[in-house]
Parts: sequence; structure tokens; C-alpha cells
Amino acid sequence: MQELWIAAGVVLALILLIYGLYVRVIKTRNAALNALSTVDVQLKKRRDLIGNVLAIARETMRQEIGLIERVTSLRKQAGVEADPSDPDAVSEHLKVENVLGENMHRLFALAEAYPEAQFVAAMTKAQATYEEVEGHIAAARRFYNSAVEQLRNVVQIWPSSAIASMLSVKALPFFEMEPAEREPIQAADVFAS
Repeated sequence: MQELWIAAGVVLALILLIYGLYVRVIKTRNAALNALSTVDVQLKKRRDLIGNVLAIARETMRQEIGLIERVTSLRKQAGVEADPSDPDAVSEHLKVENVLGENMHRLFALAEAYPEAQFVAAMTKAQATYEEVEGHIAAARRFYNSAVEQLRNVVQIWPSSAIASMLSVKALPFFEMEPAEREPIQAADVFAS
């Protein structure tokens, strides 16, 4: 009878051990999947923010380029000599010169007020938000890689590896930097193109 109790105790201990390993494998897999979800949320935030940054930059450039193009066009028009014997041509030439002067004042005003311009503030805020999101992505990446390391240990170290194999639980890849991300940004390369 005593041997039966011992055998029952051994079987119960074995069942508890297997159940404990099962719980550990599932919890570790779920933690890694949760970490991956956190990374995905932060990456989506970044993608959404990039759209806003591009919209701000596009609008900024549209306004500036529009003014520069107007000044360039007016300069060409003003460079055409008017026939002094045609009052309408002279009048038109003087109007073009006046409009060119007004646009040059706008261009200089833009250049003087550039640091205080509204779009610069919006771009600066977007850049700060982008850097904040990048910080969140880095933290989420560290959290994910830590969870993946734990999952890999569970999947690769016996006896939990046997349970993981039975449950078809596989290790997830680490979220690593691309080789290009490891290199410092060269400002000269950015402005060369």
C-alpha cells in the first residue's frame, strides 16, 4: 500500500512538473507576443507621425517654393525690355517691376522671420514628438528582445523544450538594428543629393 502512495506521489509530482513547465512555456510565449504587439503599436505611431511630418514639410516647401518661383518668373518678365513708344507695354513693365519688388519684400520678410515662422514651430514640435516615439520604440524593442530571450531559453532548454515542442511553440526573432542604422548619419551625405 505504501508503494502505491509513493507511486501516486511520483505521478502527481510529475504531472505538476509538466503542468508547471506548460504554464511557463505559455506565459513566456504570451509575454513575447505582448512585447511584439507593443513594438507594433509604437511602429504604427511612428508611421502615422511620419505622415504628419511630411505634410508639414510639404506645406512649408510649397509656400516657400511658390514665392521663389513667383520671384523668378517676375524677374524674367521684368528683364524683358518694354518698347518706350508703347504706353501699355511700359505700364505693364512697371507693374511687373512693382509686383517683383513686393514679392522681394515678402521673400526678405520670410527670411528674417524664418526662425519664428509658424511652420518651423510645427516642424520642431513634430520632430520632438518623433524623437519621443523613437525613444518609445527603443524601449519597446528592449522589452521585446528581453521577452524573446526568455522564450528562446524556454524553447531551447530541456525539459521545457520538450513541452514547447509538443505545443509547437517556436522562438521569435530578435528585433535587431539594420546595418545602416548602426552607422552615424553624415550631414554632408544628406545635403549632397
